[in-house]
Amino acid sequence: MATRYFIQLSYNGKSFHGWQLQENAVTVQEVVNKGLSTILRENINVVGAGRTDSGVHARFFVAHFDISSPISDKDLILNKINKILPGDIAVQGFFNVIPGANARFDAISRTYEYHITPFKNPFLRDFAWYYKVPLNVEKMNEAAQLLVHYQDFTSFSKLGTQVATNNCKILKAHWSNQNERLVFTIKADRFLRNMVRAIVGTLIDVGLEKITKQKFQEIIEHKNRSLAGFSVPAHGLFLTEIEYPNHLFIDDFQIKF
Repeated sequence: MATRYFIQLSYNGKSFHGWQLQENAVTVQEVVNKGLSTILRENINVVGAGRTDSGVHARFFVAHFDISSPISDKDLILNKINKILPGDIAVQGFFNVIPGANARFDAISRTYEYHITPFKNPFLRDFAWYYKVPLNVEKMNEAAQLLVHYQDFTSFSKLGTQVATNNCKILKAHWSNQNERLVFTIKADRFLRNMVRAIVGTLIDVGLEKITKQKFQEIIEHKNRSLAGFSVPAHGLFLTEIEYPNHLFIDDFQIKF
């Protein structure tokens, strides 16, 4: 019987066309599959907790995979995989989980951050959107609080996606100032394609006072993507946390960075 593991990893999304396998494009999933297959000497196919778009980063990401026999020395395998993976992908740990545990469907919540910098900084150019126009953060936060009261986020979903529902439960959404950056943090049980970037773009319009809090509410309620704002650039977006039930783990699941 195969043994299932969760793998914790992080990646700089700049050089990748997202997580999900694609033809004629380099993705994180493809590179991790090849690396693990080489080290474990077995055909490995990792299943990710979700799909990040091209250019989006993951400070914390989880995937699962099966292997025919248990890994006897996880620290050794960890060192070996990090030696052969490119510098923009790092593995933090392997965790033995119960049969059937699923990195995608068993996730309780996911958290994203979007980073904006009002200052031109060459050391942030790949990790924060440079946007120097002053924003009314107080009004942006007032509008962001509306998100927790709704479930259908069709207005912020990429058109043409094949999902059963556009309903999500947003647990928190707020803006904060952190080290010369304006950071939007949003936590939900699930996210739609392009959802966070579309929400941020629409909240930018609130911060520019192009639209009011009431208009933002109407945009949510109309369930029409054409009424919402623009989609902000991918390089400012980070997946930062994924939560799972404790009972999935045979090993202690300790988040490592």
